[in-house]
Amino acid sequence: MPSRAPSRLPASGEPAPAFRLPDIEGHVHEVGSARDPGAALVVFVKHDCPTCDLSAPVIERIREALAPNGLRTLVVSQSEAADTDLFRSRTGLGIPVLLDSELAVSESYGFDAVPAVVLVDPNGVVDRSFEGFSKADWIDLAERAATLCGAKAPAIERPGEHLPELRPGCGSRVHDPEVAERLALRRSGSRLAARRIRIPDADDPFEWLDEQGLGDGLPVIPPTETRVAAMLAGTARSPSEVVALVPPNLAPATVEKVAINAVMAGCRPEYLRVVIAALEASCSDDFNLHGVLATTYFATPVLVVNGPIRHEIGMNCAGNAFGQGFRANATIGRALQLVVRNVGGGRPGEVDMATLGQPGKFTCCIGEDEETSPFEPLHVERGFRREQSTVTVFAGEAPRAILDQLSRTGRSLATSFGLCLDSVAHPKFHGYGEVLLVVSPEHAKTFASDGWSKGEIRKRIQEVTTRPLGACLPDDECAEGIPIAALPKQILGTDGRPRPETLAFPVPKFRRAEEILIVVAGGTAGKFSAIVGGWVGGKMGSIAVTREIGA
Repeated sequence: MPSRAPSRLPASGEPAPAFRLPDIEGHVHEVGSARDPGAALVVFVKHDCPTCDLSAPVIERIREALAPNGLRTLVVSQSEAADTDLFRSRTGLGIPVLLDSELAVSESYGFDAVPAVVLVDPNGVVDRSFEGFSKADWIDLAERAATLCGAKAPAIERPGEHLPELRPGCGSRVHDPEVAERLALRRSGSRLAARRIRIPDADDPFEWLDEQGLGDGLPVIPPTETRVAAMLAGTARSPSEVVALVPPNLAPATVEKVAINAVMAGCRPEYLRVVIAALEASCSDDFNLHGVLATTYFATPVLVVNGPIRHEIGMNCAGNAFGQGFRANATIGRALQLVVRNVGGGRPGEVDMATLGQPGKFTCCIGEDEETSPFEPLHVERGFRREQSTVTVFAGEAPRAILDQLSRTGRSLATSFGLCLDSVAHPKFHGYGEVLLVVSPEHAKTFASDGWSKGEIRKRIQEVTTRPLGACLPDDECAEGIPIAALPKQILGTDGRPRPETLAFPVPKFRRAEEILIVVAGGTAGKFSAIVGGWVGGKMGSIAVTREIGA
């Protein structure tokens, strides 16, 4: 835990910070106002501090003795009203206690511990001040207060009473972690635009957020103002800047709204830039997020992160790449999904009409293991420099396995890949759009040792998966296949069926070899790679989009 700054309690001769606070009954009291001249004894306390309890009788004796001579005694509580009232009753204080539960006045006085005791002269200047309990300091203060009031100094203890010489104080609530964050937010002058909602004290915030439909079925972090402000520190962009219009409702997602959902997802501030770039890519026309949401298919945004930011934020690119246990991977993808749900309105059973869905609709985000890969990384293939950080958004289904533990040549392994890829969506579904091939390090090593490039892998996959047109058409054994209506008219006969000589025409599984996206990720042990099938490609479907991760 970072060390606290030393106490800044105003010393003798320094001006006393002016303040205006209500007491428990609602009456307002001031220090530093022309309406309240004269000396004042100001004591800051909190309800659960034994040293404050010890000081209360001393405060009361000084007040009783010097109030007739014009000394105002103001006890300022850092606690809430109910706790403050209990403190007053327990200690026998005969005056209302002021409420500083927001701690603005406590912060302005800069003390480290309570009780913090300040004697203010009629000119608003500090005459005496100390923290904790010191018998000698209390005696000295009583004498100085009497001098300021032109009276005799009161005794601070009764005959037979033995007050301790010293007793350490209790830490000021200003230093409580959540309070410190809130005060830092106030000092920064941050003005968040989001509507504030106060959750009733009796309600569990996790349950309340779930009941409002603001989660994904797993608990979310309550997005307090301090947490959102801390999240916004992760980007140089203005909180009011609109990042994108989020489908299906085309609702504007400001940087602030993205930050709120990133908090709920469990992101750290340094992840926010990645979430913003992923949202920009997802809301592009090419990606067609509305279609990805509305389809009954399995598709969901799958994120692939490239560049130096992977290591800066601790992304997992190695073992269990699609699995649990890594905060950056888990929360970045989840934050994007929450923005789509909470800002864009993409909720299951409404616009999100997936028949079965898949676990990736909670989150799916991986980093490419560029250091292990023998190939150009994905973002470099797509026109970026290696030193740039990017995120690629791909409309994908859940990963499926490729098992090949025996191939020792690039050709054999690429053939295995092709045989497995032939089943994407359906073996008779040819002319497919994009697919993501995640190659494990052991498989990548096999390709590298044989000198195979990504281009050669793609070419072999296309060769292996190409089928004659006749094998791709619906027939009596299987009604699935390329619809006759989708075939070019020039190959059809007068009966509306393909002419016999066209049935041997080769039809590749994938429309273009370059639509087979290849990345390297995963553990160094295990000859298993993965296929992430895509959704409908082209203008009618979704195209993978890569965006640079900005400041």
